[in-house]
Amino acid sequence: MSPAVAGSGLLLFNKPFGVLCQFTDAEGRATLADYIDAPGYYAAGRLDRDSEGLLLLTNDGTIQQRISHPRFKLTKRYLVQVDGDIDEPALQALRRGVQLKDGPARATRVRRVEEPAELWEREPPIRVRRNIPTSWVEISLQEGRNRQVRRMTAAVNFPTLRLIRTHIGQHEVWSLRSGEWRFAPSAFQT
Repeated sequence: MSPAVAGSGLLLFNKPFGVLCQFTDAEGRATLADYIDAPGYYAAGRLDRDSEGLLLLTNDGTIQQRISHPRFKLTKRYLVQVDGDIDEPALQALRRGVQLKDGPARATRVRRVEEPAELWEREPPIRVRRNIPTSWVEISLQEGRNRQVRRMTAAVNFPTLRLIRTHIGQHEVWSLRSGEWRFAPSAFQT
């Protein structure tokens, strides 16, 4: 076993809204360093500042590549609160695929869901409009282009209000409170 593999590890983090997926920021915004004290661990992939949920960090380059490189087709699942009462035609369009500026995008699975009971409060909360309903959708992807889920829901006329990544492969976020992290055994072979 090589030294890089001998000490390899995986860290699961429930990234809060407004936190950057990096350890420093010249503008003084919240970063991973405000939550995580694990020298040598770096984010395997990204999650937008205005998105929440599961972020994996590792100290092993091979694991990092298996998590983030599209050729491994690792499924990532998102819980999405959209503006409006999403209908079956919009869900079907997401399943078939929608055309984005950088090419077609298709979810591997899409279904309407209820808001999970275990969902944490977001700070700050999303805007609430009394006369416009919201709905929740679960979307699974095997690619991860920049702001892809947000662009996909906008393409079917249901803009994303809140986006939470709940799963990366077999790892899930539900055992962590917002801002909490823990080490975990890696499900990725090195």
